[in-house]
Amino acid sequence: MPYKNIEEYNIKITDEVRERYKHIIEELGEDTAREGLVKTPERAAKAMMFLTQGYHQDAKAILESAMFSENYNEMIIIKDIEVYSLCEHHMLPFFGKAHIAYIPNGKIVGLSKIPKVVDVFARRLQVQERLTKEILESIDDALRPQGVAVVIEAAHLCMMMRGVQKQNSVTTTSGFKGQFEKNETRNEFLKLISSDLR
Repeated sequence: MPYKNIEEYNIKITDEVRERYKHIIEELGEDTAREGLVKTPERAAKAMMFLTQGYHQDAKAILESAMFSENYNEMIIIKDIEVYSLCEHHMLPFFGKAHIAYIPNGKIVGLSKIPKVVDVFARRLQVQERLTKEILESIDDALRPQGVAVVIEAAHLCMMMRGVQKQNSVTTTSGFKGQFEKNETRNEFLKLISSDLR
């Protein structure tokens, strides 16, 4: 990144992206001088910067900023974490919730850091499968727990608004490491979140 800090990057890229949005809107046949569209290129550019800010965030640093030694070795689950991301194929939103668990190995992490890690990877152009894997590997790499489990269920507007137009479909992805690769532990986790799964 050829900029000194993220604020400088945001200012520069917003100018560039704003002009590109303006051109796209004009190519669609609209008048960007029309009252309702005058500020739309700028708003769209700022929205895109917000929705992709995860490229400039470090999930491992977030987790390491709130790690604590603790003699606790039972499953810790954070359920119903809101997920909002952009499909990299059509740049349309997909959204839903994540259920994440880990079994500590001498270290626990502040509970708010897990949802923040979800946002780091969700605020990028994504596919749900990779999002699941990146969250899983990030937690595993930083905490070195006995095991990690991630389940994400999401609705994809690229399927709902266009293409097959299936408005009621939900995609579920999962990833398991360590102790969660054992059927008994995995089944316990799935049972505990089963009320949230369709």
